[in-house]
Amino acid sequence: MTVITTPHLNFRGDARAALEFYHSVFGGQLIAMTNEDTYSVEIPEEAHQIKFGQVIGESGFQVMAYDVPSSVDYEQGEKSLFVSVRSDSAEEITELWRRLAQGSTIVADLAPSQFSPAYGMLKDAFGVVWVLDVAVAYDPS
Repeated sequence: MTVITTPHLNFRGDARAALEFYHSVFGGQLIAMTNEDTYSVEIPEEAHQIKFGQVIGESGFQVMAYDVPSSVDYEQGEKSLFVSVRSDSAEEITELWRRLAQGSTIVADLAPSQFSPAYGMLKDAFGVVWVLDVAVAYDPS
């Protein structure tokens, strides 16, 4: 049995743009189904908003997203979650950082830290906070 945890990000009208941006960073496959595509239009102005969206990168990266309908309360929050991207390669993390940082606010520059050869945090143009780092083996002894 395999269990995969995938961040599911909620937006208010920005899901398509966010998914397209993440696809430009991580590559792979982009799936974007609208309310109209799924025959679930509640409000005509929201017909082209995303009901189900996903990016699946060849590296194993996955993220899902949708637009919360205006009929439902929604507050993104300031620090409701962080999306963590880890790799065993500093080169890969540096390249992903370079792409993801476009239009983002840097919270912590990508640099060596006490627990990783490269660690950084940024908030993208869609309000999502990303943490990128190089994973290292943990030795509890």
